[in-house]
Amino acid sequence: MPDAQKAMTLRLPSEQADALELVADVDGVSMSEAVRDAIESHIENRRSDEGFQQRLAASMERHKRILDRLAT
Repeated sequence: MPDAQKAMTLRLPSEQADALELVADVDGVSMSEAVRDAIESHIENRRSDEGFQQRLAASMERHKRILDRLAT
């Protein structure tokens, strides 16, 4: 079964959109693919960022406490 996809609308300043279009064209990919690649790179950077991982763990703990309260 193929991965499910979610459609999104992305609003960019004209200058950034023009730059993205140029980068995608030079790389021979669609603008959507260029955006997906950039997002994947950002997520991978976050996965290896110790400060982000600490904030993520704290956020998960806060959410767990809230969910535990809701479940009782």
